[in-house]
Amino acid sequence: MIMSVIRLAIGMIPVSLLAIAFFGFNLWSMGFALAAFFVNLILTSWAIGIFVAGLLLRNGLGAESMAWTIMFLFLPLTCVYYPVGVLPHWLQYFAWSLPPTYVFEGMRALLIDHVFRADLMLEALAFNVVLFAAASVAFLKLLASARVQGSLLQGGE
Repeated sequence: MIMSVIRLAIGMIPVSLLAIAFFGFNLWSMGFALAAFFVNLILTSWAIGIFVAGLLLRNGLGAESMAWTIMFLFLPLTCVYYPVGVLPHWLQYFAWSLPPTYVFEGMRALLIDHVFRADLMLEALAFNVVLFAAASVAFLKLLASARVQGSLLQGGE
């Protein structure tokens, strides 16, 4: 988890400075809102990482491709590229069940309307707490299952 924060800093600091230099876009002008966005996204990534680690312990490296597939399926549903309103109505319910959707909608409100939507950040945080707890429970169950099946002993590939 510490490494993910270090990697985020190594990636984001130079990119944000290049965005200022080349495009005149100052990401740091968002202040506290930027930190709230990143905290929520980091919590989501940690929860997913814990769950995937459990899958890998239980099913071996074959589960890695499944983890990447799941992420690519969820990416459009988190509305990274467009607002939730463009999704079909029935799919919007699913999109609103994912914490990053709240983050990206909040980011759009900040960039377009210059309004920090604390309600969206708090809803994302609430969903992240539930997601993190569920991922932790799933990890423990997958680890217990891996111990019973003996797949931890066969992990050295």
